Amino acid sequence: MARWEPGARERLVLAAVDLFSEQGYDGTTVTQIAERAGVTKSTFFRHFPDKRELLVAGQETLSRLLAEGIAEAPAGSTPLEAVAEGLARASDEMGPMNRALGPRLRAAVAASAELRERDALKSVGMAAAMAEALVARGVADAPARLASEMGALAFKRGFERWSSGDRSDDDPLAGYTRAALTELREAAAALG
Repeated sequence: MARWEPGARERLVLAAVDLFSEQGYDGTTVTQIAERAGVTKSTFFRHFPDKRELLVAGQETLSRLLAEGIAEAPAGSTPLEAVAEGLARASDEMGPMNRALGPRLRAAVAASAELRERDALKSVGMAAAMAEALVARGVADAPARLASEMGALAFKRGFERWSSGDRSDDDPLAGYTRAALTELREAAAALG
């Protein structure tokens, strides 16, 4: 086993998701994850403090991208238009590995209460990053929070549809997240 190989972090995430799906979260050890990824246990701990953190790998980057997209939205954009810019920025960074990982990740999360909790915290973190970016643009707190929650839900719904879709199409995630945001906007308008 090599001491260092490029892509170790990604291999660890893939190995963990596969093992969580195969034998459950509780039945999977850090040693097994490291072995499946072809790295040492110490390499695992250089990338992650524990196996729970594998689920939120990339959350900081995702939240940063969402916030940057909102911050760079054209002047005069409504809160939801700014959120759409954040969704586009974050979506542009999602590639084939993210798409392939989606269904396996959903299965692993569905099978574990602890992973469902971590997934919920991930959504909270995304919404908080978007709300902060909206407030920084001068949006009042309540509309910023509502728009950010809609953005987090749109990202989740769009990602689920994109990653569950036909693998032969190479449509980018951004179209799915924008469509989900449009659906949510229309649903909110129908509430009266």
